[in-house]
Amino acid sequence: MAKFLNTTGVSYHLEELIKGTKDRLILISPYLQFTDRIKEHLSNLNIQKRDIRIVYRENKLQLEENNWLESQIGIRTSICKNLHAKCYLNENEAIITSMNLYEFSQQNNNEMGIYFTKAQDPDLYNSTFEEVQRLLTISDEIRVSVKKVTSDTPPKTEKKSVDTKYPNTKSTGVQSGFCIRTGIPIPFNVEKPLSYDAFKKWSEFGDPDYPERFCHFSGEPSNGETSVSRPILKKNWKKAKEIFNL
Repeated sequence: MAKFLNTTGVSYHLEELIKGTKDRLILISPYLQFTDRIKEHLSNLNIQKRDIRIVYRENKLQLEENNWLESQIGIRTSICKNLHAKCYLNENEAIITSMNLYEFSQQNNNEMGIYFTKAQDPDLYNSTFEEVQRLLTISDEIRVSVKKVTSDTPPKTEKKSVDTKYPNTKSTGVQSGFCIRTGIPIPFNVEKPLSYDAFKKWSEFGDPDYPERFCHFSGEPSNGETSVSRPILKKNWKKAKEIFNL
C-alpha cells in the first residue's frame, strides 16, 4: 500500500531506495546536488556495475556535481528540457515527490511525497515505470565534461557521441567485443555476448529475446534492438562477418 511521506520521510526512503538497489536505479530530478551519503551509495552501486540512470534539466548541473559525475564512468546521465517531475525508482520500489535531488531541498524545504513498492502496488509501480521510460526515451543522453572548479567557470555538458570504431583485431590480435547489457569490453563471441556478471543476472530468466542495451560488435547503444539471440545490430552485421569470419 502506498505510503505518504513528509520531508524527513522522503529523505530517509530515498537513501534506502538507492542503497537497496540490486539491478537498476533511475533518478529523475530537475536539480542535482548530492549529499556525501548519496554520493557514497551511488559510488558503491557504480562499483558493483548496477545500471544507474540520472535525468535532470539542461544547464542546471552544479560544478561540484559536474566533476563528480565525470568521475563515475558507469553512471549514465541525460538531460530533459522542461523537466519538472521528481521521481526515484529501482527494480522494487519508487518515490514520487516534490523534492529535488538537491541537498538544500532535503535540509530546508517543506516537501512531501508518496512511497510505494512493486510488490504491494504493482499497477501504480508499472504505470510509474512506463512514464519513467518515456522520459528516458525523450531525453538526450550526454557525457559530462570535467572542468576545473573556479568561481567563474560555468558547468558544461556535451551530447554523447557514439564511438562507432570497430574492434581492432589486426593490431592487437585480441578479438574485442562488448557486453550487450553493460557495454563493457569483453571477448567477441556471438554465443556469449554477456559479461560474467551480466550473464548471471540474465540466467535468472534465460530469455534469449530479452531486449538488451548495446551492440556486441560496436558497443554502441542498441535501444533494445539486441538480445542474446541477436547480439549485433543489423547495420553492423556485414562488417562483423568480414572482421570475425562469421
